[in-house]
Amino acid sequence: MDTRSHGLQSWIDRLNEAELPALATVVQDLQRLAQQEDSSVQQLADVLLRDASLTSKVLRVGNSAYYNPSQETIKTISRAIVLIGFDNVRLISLSVSLIDGLLTRAPREQLQELLARSFHAAVQARNIAGYVLSRHEEEVFIAALLYHLGELAFWGCGGEQADELASALAQPGVVVEDAVRAVLGTSFRQLTQGLVKGWNLGEIASLAHNSVNHNDPAVRAVNLGARISEAALEGWDSPTMEALVAEMAIFIGVSPEDAMQQVLASADEAVKVAATFGASQLCRLIPNTDPEQIRLQQEQRKARLLQPNLQLLQQALQDLGLLASRRGDLGLILDTLLKGLHQGAGLERVMLVVLADGQSCFRAKRVVGEGTESWMSDFFLPVEEREQPHIFSYVLRNKEALWMGVPATHSLNELVTQPLRQRLGQGMFFIAPLLAGNREIGVIYADSRVSGRALKHEQFVAFQRFTQLARRCLEALIKRD
Repeated sequence: MDTRSHGLQSWIDRLNEAELPALATVVQDLQRLAQQEDSSVQQLADVLLRDASLTSKVLRVGNSAYYNPSQETIKTISRAIVLIGFDNVRLISLSVSLIDGLLTRAPREQLQELLARSFHAAVQARNIAGYVLSRHEEEVFIAALLYHLGELAFWGCGGEQADELASALAQPGVVVEDAVRAVLGTSFRQLTQGLVKGWNLGEIASLAHNSVNHNDPAVRAVNLGARISEAALEGWDSPTMEALVAEMAIFIGVSPEDAMQQVLASADEAVKVAATFGASQLCRLIPNTDPEQIRLQQEQRKARLLQPNLQLLQQALQDLGLLASRRGDLGLILDTLLKGLHQGAGLERVMLVVLADGQSCFRAKRVVGEGTESWMSDFFLPVEEREQPHIFSYVLRNKEALWMGVPATHSLNELVTQPLRQRLGQGMFFIAPLLAGNREIGVIYADSRVSGRALKHEQFVAFQRFTQLARRCLEALIKRD
């Protein structure tokens, strides 16, 4: 059904009447039972038994190792309620209904990403709530799971308008809120609030979107869970995550280190929960907590923070000066050169390529910087490419250092060929010939692509100085030979 909807009420009517009536009914019934003090096991069983497929899925989840570590077989809903608890069965039913109601229709990437984030938020929020609340943890889980309900429903049921919004959001420099309002005639936040109210999703879910109640511990747990799941996409060591972990540590009364461990444990748990609920395709979208992956992220951050070190810079220049006068060892010359450029001048990635295979191609001889290891085996560039001349050969032929990506070198931009862009990425870089006197040896390349920072004038001055000194060192070596 692809009639256009515009404005809040129009979307709520469409989602309730045409797109999600079954899901809405189950969700409302489950929530109503939660709010009745005297609701019985039988009433909950009755709601679920109306839908055979939902019943079997709830039993499957109830029998999983995650919910039923004793592995005592559960064959009926009433037995499930006794063994794993009323609130857990309600939570499982709601989660499974949400996955079924949305993922079976249109599993587009935006929906899967948001659903993965919602499960991650729900587990984070419930585990935070465990520190500060004696009950209501399941309600916190559900409120965090449904925190983006309007947006979930839209990506699941928006039809052509979802395609329209997807292409609008893909435009560079787009303001997300404006694009959403242009296509829907309302905001995702308002749509969520409308559905939460219409589906009677309980106090915590309603309060979560109301700025007045941010001191309520349950609401705070929901909001923290939602924000942590979003920040995790920037990396576990991002500044946003650091601030959230500090806030969480104060809130739950533990050290920031312990809070971080809790956050990582919750992320791992979220992967298990998504798989248990039958949404294993979402697992790959929940950020990884593997120490090796985290180590890589921390290395990237270190590289982003790499700063020029003037003392090291001067020492490396001095050492090269001595090596030139003493005709030093080749390995030592190249190591000093790379160390000076990387740690001294603060250039994040540096590569030295030499002419090889009878001077027909360039191959990497030395590399330094995060993510450059593969260049040693992979970097290969033919010297002569008549159809597509490139910057490496140009620099060696013209014997001058260049700062690419600034107005002065715009006329040479076509020499940064597509294969080079694919190999090295986009953005500015320094490049200079590596010479021994006038003999062509290779090329030195340097950039700061890991953090994406702009290169500076003083870095280029240092780069030129180092390449000149390297030329003198290599000339002295040749004369000795």
